[in-house]
Amino acid sequence: MKVYYIFKIKKEFVNLYEEVPSVLFNILKSIYYLDKESVEYGYNLFNQLINTLDKYKLDKDLYIEMHRDIPYIKKQDIHIINNLYKDEVSRLRINNFFMRLELEQEYSSFYEYLKNKEDNLFICNFKETDFFFLH
Repeated sequence: MKVYYIFKIKKEFVNLYEEVPSVLFNILKSIYYLDKESVEYGYNLFNQLINTLDKYKLDKDLYIEMHRDIPYIKKQDIHIINNLYKDEVSRLRINNFFMRLELEQEYSSFYEYLKNKEDNLFICNFKETDFFFLH
């Protein structure tokens, strides 16, 4: 299973790192792996880079748009796509600071939805060093 974190990056940092997303990935990765003594530093750096998400609105809008699809369900805070025809199993949890996407395959149908709903999303997998802007 692959785990991706999705962040809404502030516009000025998107302009700065769009051509070199590896730098942004390395900054976020260093924050992700900080030790407990450096949490305050990491939190301040993190808040400079990202915009918060409107969790309630995004959760509600996603549910309203996708609940008509047969392969979609929502259990508590987790949105799930289980599409046997596309061989897709994706789980998305929305938080105020990031989204967490778990995949069993290479692509998720959640990408299309998120691309149309939010701007400046940066997606990264810290364990497999995979990252990209969602355009």
